[in-house]
Amino acid sequence: MDTAGTAKDVIETAWTRLLASDRVDAGVVRAAYAEPRLRQLFPWVGMWELHFSRCTGHPCTWDVPYIAPRRGGGFVVAGPSRAEYVGDADTAEAAVAMVAERLPPGCGRAIVGNRHDLAVLKEEG
Repeated sequence: MDTAGTAKDVIETAWTRLLASDRVDAGVVRAAYAEPRLRQLFPWVGMWELHFSRCTGHPCTWDVPYIAPRRGGGFVVAGPSRAEYVGDADTAEAAVAMVAERLPPGCGRAIVGNRHDLAVLKEEG
């Protein structure tokens, strides 16, 4: 099975759906998609926040910061945990840059599977 090709297809399908969705700010989705390092991750939305996972299934990884709308405009970058605040951003591009700068070491294309599968791959590699 071509899991690299499959991962690419699954990720691209998720981005395509998200780009057509109104579940999160369209500008931040377009800016994240334009950033190659984020475009290779699996995007998901919860509570109007844009999240990124290093795997395509649930449970997702929770090791990449996320982007939330800021009351009054702009964005808040937080995470990876909900207790971690990265900073405020006035533009989608600035928020995306903050996330991209804080990707985990060795972060590459998301894998087909869930966070447990990713952990196994890390142990084996």
